Amino acid sequence: MESEQWRYDELSEEIEAMCISKAEEFRLLGYEYVTGKDIWECISRNYAKEGRPPLHKLVNDIYSLKSGSYMNYLTIAAYRGLN
Repeated sequence: MESEQWRYDELSEEIEAMCISKAEEFRLLGYEYVTGKDIWECISRNYAKEGRPPLHKLVNDIYSLKSGSYMNYLTIAAYRGLN
């Protein structure tokens, strides 16, 4: 079976809604300032190397993101910002 082809511009509203949903989940866990854009930046950092993933992987990456992984991403981003 061929990998599912999708266009970001066609699904941008749905992807944004998934990221917002995940950000709301993190807010319930006490991470008050997380936005959907933050979630997308965290998830999409790997796609620059790998290229566009299949849609099912993208959805899985968003919904399976753990708060610890997100905090690691923020820590690394902060260190890189200092250089």
